[in-house]
Amino acid sequence: TQACERIALWRAAGHTSIHVAINFSARQFENRNMLDLVGNVMQRTGTPPQALEIEITESVAMKNYETSIHLLNELHGMGIRISIDDFGTGYSSLAYLKLFPLNMLKIDKSFVNDIPGSHEDMSITRAIMAMSHSLNLDVIAEGVETIEQLDFLEEAGCNFAQGFLFGQPLDVASATILLEQGLPDLR
Repeated sequence: TQACERIALWRAAGHTSIHVAINFSARQFENRNMLDLVGNVMQRTGTPPQALEIEITESVAMKNYETSIHLLNELHGMGIRISIDDFGTGYSSLAYLKLFPLNMLKIDKSFVNDIPGSHEDMSITRAIMAMSHSLNLDVIAEGVETIEQLDFLEEAGCNFAQGFLFGQPLDVASATILLEQGLPDLR
């Protein structure tokens, strides 16, 4: 509810291209009324579906994959973007990955931490990106802290990155100020 209310305020202030990713916990995702709740909040706040991205972890998605496929298809059908968070740390089967209506995979920071020093982490990261792109999914790398990591990720074809290199987590007031001032250019 709070995220949709905030999106509505930002959109009213002219920030119409913003979208917000919301992490769903296992408890939230398994709530029997989740689809109705999301739809009602979006309608009440006037939040367009393209302004939302639902993130669930790989382990939550695989916990009850048949239910997950149904719920994710319903959310995706509403126009909401779907992301798998912390990809590579769970126990998913790649056979089920193709059944989820995903828009993005988020590479867990545990693979990014030792880039560019770890040949293994670089290889795994490249493989995740190649697989994701072949499935027409965007990729975001989590935990980017150095220019060297960013350089590797850009060269390898990563679509997006997040982490302390770009800034510390922000509260709503600070995020609003940043939106008003404009995002800084790292290059």
